[in-house]
Order: sequence, then C-alpha cells, then structure tokens
Amino acid sequence: MTDTALKGEPQQPVEPAVLEDVPGWFWDHDRHSFEWFLGRQAKQGVTGDLMEMGAYLGRSAIVIGEHLQPGESFTVCDLFDSDAPDEENSDEMDLSYRKTLTRSAFEANYLSFHDELPDIIQAPTSVLAGGRVPAGAYRFIHIDASHLYEHVVGDLQVARVALQDQGVVVLDDYRSQHTPGVAAATWEAVFNHGLKPIMLTECKFYGTWGDPEPFQRDLLDRVDLAVGCELATETLNRRQVVRMAGSSEGIHPFRPSRHERRAVEAPEPELSSRTARDEAALELAARRTRAAEARRPVNVAKRAAKDLLPPVVTSAIRRARRG
Repeated sequence: MTDTALKGEPQQPVEPAVLEDVPGWFWDHDRHSFEWFLGRQAKQGVTGDLMEMGAYLGRSAIVIGEHLQPGESFTVCDLFDSDAPDEENSDEMDLSYRKTLTRSAFEANYLSFHDELPDIIQAPTSVLAGGRVPAGAYRFIHIDASHLYEHVVGDLQVARVALQDQGVVVLDDYRSQHTPGVAAATWEAVFNHGLKPIMLTECKFYGTWGDPEPFQRDLLDRVDLAVGCELATETLNRRQVVRMAGSSEGIHPFRPSRHERRAVEAPEPELSSRTARDEAALELAARRTRAAEARRPVNVAKRAAKDLLPPVVTSAIRRARRG
C-alpha cells in the first residue's frame, strides 16, 4: 500500500464517513476482488480465519473484516508506530509512512465501520513464523507489510503453512518499480515453491497453493463479477492466469461508516441543525467526488510527477501552462 509518490495526499478526517476517507492505496478493482473471493468462500460454506500482514491505516482491513463469519478470527499484524527490527526496514518506514502510521489511527478507522477490533499483533510479521500461526487454519491472507525481499519470502512461508488447501493469498505491489523485492519473492514462490496464480490486477497478485481453476472458471463465467471488470487470460508456465482491468463504474461503493449513519438516523432536527446536516451531506458528496477523481490513473500520475520532479522543473511546467 505504500507509495512515496502519494505522500502529499490530504490528512485523514477524524471520523471517516466512507471508506475513501481512510488514507491508503486500495483501489476499487482490488476492493471488489477481495469481496469476490471472500464472498465466494462464504457462499460455498468455506470457513477459516482471516489475516492481514501490514495494514497501514486500515482501508483493506475494514473490507476484510466485513466478511468475518461466526466462529472465525481476524488477525492483523503490523509494526504501526513500533521500531522496525532492522535498519533497512526502518529506512523503508521513514521513506514511506513513519509520520502517519499509528495504531490508534488504525483502531479509530476500523471501529468507525465495525463494532470490535480484530486481533492485533503489533510486531514485525516475522513473529508469525516458527509455529505461532496454526497450520491450515486460514482461508484468506493479505500480505502488504515490508517490501524487502527477505521479509516477503518469510511472509509467504507463513502463509503457505497457515492457509487451507484452497486458501487464497494476496500480495500487494507485486509489480511496482519501487518494490522489486516483492516481485522477486512472488515469482520465486510461483516457479519454485508451488504457488499458483489465480488472477492479477494492476496492484495485487491473487494466488493459491491449491487448485486455481475453480476460481478462474467462476471469474471467467462472471459469477458475481461487477459490470465493467474486463478479464483476459494468459498462459504462464503451462498454467492459465486471469488478468482484471477495466472500469470501476459498475463496482458498488462500500457501505458507509457509523458516522454517516448517525446523521441519517438522527431525529428530525430544528431548522438550523437541518441546514447543518444538509451542508454536511453536500461536503460528503464533494469528498466522494474528489476521492473518485483522485483515483483516476491520470490524476495519480500527475500527483506522482508533482512529488518526484525537481522544484525547478515543476515551476517551469506551471509557467508554461499559464502561457
């Protein structure tokens, strides 16, 4: 989820009204994909625990937690505002999110959408190794912690032991320029350690150590898939891989938080309060519009250019635009 090109994004509101108010890099196609895989498991009667390694401020964890079934547990492991276990990992945190990532912010965001927190382990994901995680107990694991090759290899080893036969593992940033360690660890697991790709999106890799074909058949048959999601197939090492792209217009928004519902469910107010509520509704609509606009790839690229170009170049571009 980390991307230094997006460090200039506005700070989060105190009480997120919608999922897009929670800072992070979790786009509509991946949110829909998470819900598709988790919903498919529920419909088929599959039970098992859920896990996220690396949570940032909770946007993807909020979605995963929505699919927690009775008797299941959801574990989130993240350093949050703790010290990193080694200098290289500490440098990575300083570069990307040291100033914004706190456990209290994660908990506040999560509790805006859910009544109870997940089981939180505030520590490096390496503490999950060595038998701490029960084998075969999990049905879905999202890996989005350190981008360093050695760390991702360890996270994948934990996931391989922890997942059920048909469990799903999702890796973030498997193809980004600034995360070659994730790419190396991911494809090493595919070619040397039995991980089988199910589907690729722009940002995430979806795979299993079980049989990917049942998932792929349902995807290609568009079972419960949103309109606008475009699928294509590739053959990789004699195995089929599905790719997802397309428009997000057919993807339904995630439900609002308790803070939006509280305003909607309040008793009919006096005129002045009603005016304030209307203004708040307009502000919420405007915030949603800005969030949707910011998610357009062209605008993400503009923000990246602004953050990455030297100031003298940025100033020259602005002068040229003013003509």
